[in-house]
Amino acid sequence: MVADDNPVVRAGLTALLSGREDIEVVAEAADGAEAYEAAHAHRPDVVLLDVRMPGVDGISALPYLVGIAPVVMLTYSRESEIVQEALRRGAGGYLVHGEFTADQLVSAVRDIKEGRAHFTSTAAGALLAQLRQGQGTERELPDGLGAARTTRRPQNGIGLSHFSPPPTFVENLSQLQPAVAQSSPDRSRFRLSAREAEIMDLIASGMNNQQIAATCFISEKTVKNHINRIFAKLHSTSRSEAAAKWLGTAPGSSRGVG
Repeated sequence: MVADDNPVVRAGLTALLSGREDIEVVAEAADGAEAYEAAHAHRPDVVLLDVRMPGVDGISALPYLVGIAPVVMLTYSRESEIVQEALRRGAGGYLVHGEFTADQLVSAVRDIKEGRAHFTSTAAGALLAQLRQGQGTERELPDGLGAARTTRRPQNGIGLSHFSPPPTFVENLSQLQPAVAQSSPDRSRFRLSAREAEIMDLIASGMNNQQIAATCFISEKTVKNHINRIFAKLHSTSRSEAAAKWLGTAPGSSRGVG
């Protein structure tokens, strides 16, 4: 099941995953309440859950969803506090858009179904920080996320109580791939503007020009102009080449190891 308030993102993820022989998208949802209802109705094997959604956000709905199926957060939210809270509430993985390829997403879905944890570099860094600092410290979440954390029930009927991650989550930490210890590639050398970096993240996540235009609320012509400048700065002639350099997976790319 795919839960994301952006219809373009949902369509893109559904098209990408439905093209795999062993994967079927059985339901979509636009917020946490819809995700909760759809999960009960369809009983999916895996839930892909966005963080920021109107109504009931992903963090608030997460404890209810993990009681139905393994959940992996799939989001642009990379704040350390949000990553740590998602893991504390039972997420089996955390993927940040722009830090994985289409094939890596498919692998993550398969891994989560089998109970293996999966994180991209930003989420892994937050996890390591949490382990070093220890648990038990309450953290403030930005933008009112997780506001339903108390036992008070909001109008849509979904309330929250404290939730402890299942024992298998702790066991799965030892199965993290070595790649999670790697830091994000140094992108400052590319000298991309904030908008160009945002578009490059979307390119790396597998979006086409039309999807990028809808996500950024700009025209496709503007997207093409940005991409031309991005390719020039990354010395690339294709989307795949640019994505590989941006993600640090191209031959000769330097990635720090921590």
